[in-house]
Amino acid sequence: MKRSALALSVAACLPGAALAADAYPSRTVTIINPWAAGGPSDSFIRPIAQELSTRLGQAVVIENKSGASGTIGASFVARAKPDGYTLFFSHLNPIAIAPSLNPKPPYDPVKDFEPITLIASGPAVLVVRSDFPAKNLAEFVAYAKANPGKVSYGSVGVGSNTHLAGSMLANAGNVEMVHVPYRGSANIQTDILGGQLSSAFVNLSGAMGLIQEGKLRPLAVSTLQRSSVLPDVPAVAETLPGFEVNGWYGLMAPAGTPKDIVQKLNREVTAILKMPEIVARLQQGGMEPAPLSPEAYAEMIKTEIARWAEAVKAAKID
Repeated sequence: MKRSALALSVAACLPGAALAADAYPSRTVTIINPWAAGGPSDSFIRPIAQELSTRLGQAVVIENKSGASGTIGASFVARAKPDGYTLFFSHLNPIAIAPSLNPKPPYDPVKDFEPITLIASGPAVLVVRSDFPAKNLAEFVAYAKANPGKVSYGSVGVGSNTHLAGSMLANAGNVEMVHVPYRGSANIQTDILGGQLSSAFVNLSGAMGLIQEGKLRPLAVSTLQRSSVLPDVPAVAETLPGFEVNGWYGLMAPAGTPKDIVQKLNREVTAILKMPEIVARLQQGGMEPAPLSPEAYAEMIKTEIARWAEAVKAAKID
């Protein structure tokens, strides 16, 4: 009897870790999307959030906190209570690139977050207007060389992956192009169509409609391999060997979030990413599901931070 009573007493005094995952969540979970509502990122995370809500038995809502290439949303989550109720729809811009742009960043991408899982990765696509003189990447590079400083490329902000992709293309092709930063991707495509902007690396999901309508011409995708969504469009690396810009999205929590909650979210999101309808939704946007363990995602982030630091240095961003 004494042993039984002692065992019950010890169990009652254990930290909440053993029970936290079972009790979690008991209220609404908010996922912060650092990009504007209605953009390509929303189309990726919202169906996943809906499935996650079903699996967790609680509402999972998306809150958009856009601005400063995703760092406003990231800063908000970094300061949030680490209880699993505020999560971050992470992206390479605020996590892997921003640390190299700000000598005093408002958060540490490694120390201030708990990686949960990588969700998906995929290319950007270099597009021009349908009547642009170049019909492929080789012709685009040749045109830019023949017209130094007259070819422009848009991006979603200084230091963003789309900015760095354009800078990397200019360096790889040894051409001079003018960078034009925007606050969002919608205006970029509008200005390309209007002739105010020559080109841009844009998200596949956001550009597919205009590509299919023949209003935008896709010249190349940014990953080493071609995209299953645009199999006839070559990779930049086929013309400029070694070129690679791989966009990715993931899920993170504030540092200190209980490990069992992190593991529970990892299991649930990993299961969701195997659902045929979710796979199809991601692939329609040019992305591939790519779940990782929290540990593997953490290591990937460290590698990405180092890789993009070199790209920022090469871009000579003041």
